[in-house]
Amino acid sequence: MAHYPATIVSVAPRSTAARAGLRAGDRLLALNGQPLRDVIDVQVYADAADLEFLVERDGTPLTLRARRRYGQPLGLEFAEPLFDGPPRVCRNGCDFCFVAQMPPGLRRSLYLKDDDYRLSFLHGNFITLTNLSEADWQRIGEQYLSPLYVSVHATEPEVRVALLRNPRAGAILEQLRRLLALRVEVHTQAVLVPGRNDGPHLERTIADLAALYPGVRSLSVVPVGLTRWGLHGEGTTDHGPQTAQTGARARVAGLRPYTETEAGAVLEQVLAWQARLRRELGVGFVYPSDEWYLRAGVPLPSLAAYDGALPAVIENGVGMVASFLAEWPRMQARLAAFGGPRQTWVTGTLFAPVLAERAAALSTATGLAVEVVPVPNRFLGETVTVAGLLTVQDVLAALAERAPGDVIVLPAAMFRGPEGRALDDHTVAAVATATGRRVEVSE
Repeated sequence: MAHYPATIVSVAPRSTAARAGLRAGDRLLALNGQPLRDVIDVQVYADAADLEFLVERDGTPLTLRARRRYGQPLGLEFAEPLFDGPPRVCRNGCDFCFVAQMPPGLRRSLYLKDDDYRLSFLHGNFITLTNLSEADWQRIGEQYLSPLYVSVHATEPEVRVALLRNPRAGAILEQLRRLLALRVEVHTQAVLVPGRNDGPHLERTIADLAALYPGVRSLSVVPVGLTRWGLHGEGTTDHGPQTAQTGARARVAGLRPYTETEAGAVLEQVLAWQARLRRELGVGFVYPSDEWYLRAGVPLPSLAAYDGALPAVIENGVGMVASFLAEWPRMQARLAAFGGPRQTWVTGTLFAPVLAERAAALSTATGLAVEVVPVPNRFLGETVTVAGLLTVQDVLAALAERAPGDVIVLPAAMFRGPEGRALDDHTVAAVATATGRRVEVSE
């Protein structure tokens, strides 16, 4: 069934919308006389006691009314968060862009380079601020769209312009100060590329952003992610209409990942700043992603090291291991409940050593035999080491080299696509069919 802008897909029972008589399939055209551009407008205009909904039902306009009780949810879920068209796409030309490094032939959503401030507010997507109009700035202030998440990468104008290949990129500090003047809180990230924005450039970036605390709440430092297309420059790629309109292409640019020694040096630099800023600001402020620790062989910190910032930074790969270890008592009970007597746990190569330690502890405590299988990512390239970007075909190749247990446990992060499909469009059922084993999914 096709979904049109502002199509309602569900109405929560006993909610304000349910009492007004709204139904799944209705199109919400206006709320209290206001046209709607996205779900943000719905949230803003629904903040009133008396609500009037203009909907289209089976092609016919219909006005419905309800009084919203204090604390009662509105109760609407929409097919898409944006009603006025697709998300705004990125107009920058970063040669390290992970989306531009994707191989052809995958689902269209994987090639969408969104740079939409509304999705930053709604979902925590990182944006560059290079495509904001004056009307956008006005709306951010009027509707108090806070927090926002900004890809800074470097604060030196000439360095950021070169990284983003966009002459508008150099005004980042001015733009951040403008957001802070609007009382908008900001979480930032710096994706580091060897020789481009690390070393003294990273020093400057940390110092500049820390000077804007507490308006700028955090800085995540992340190593560049490279598929084999980006690493070896296997030609240029053009991924169809959604990225062709941005002129985005994966460039042959001599990109490379950090070595273990370099990762250790970056980690040392960032942790020195973190210790200094903890003394000066009361929080660490700058947080290295887990990959730096794992690549350098340095023990990861506990949850306390992240100063309560994990909800904002964890999707950047920051604090994932600490969060996992904190949740382990609950997780191990669920894993043990999957039964056995033998289980096979599948994960990416980066996380496998951490998971293997937990597997050994669970085996000792319960007698359950557990094997951890690290899966090399041959589809995107073995420099891609995280579990969330594994394909079913690579999982099956790794399992074919051994006799899997009675229960195979797959990472839930693999199946975040439409209808629970992995990058190569296969489902959990494909693993069960190919192996003849019971397959479970766990975070």
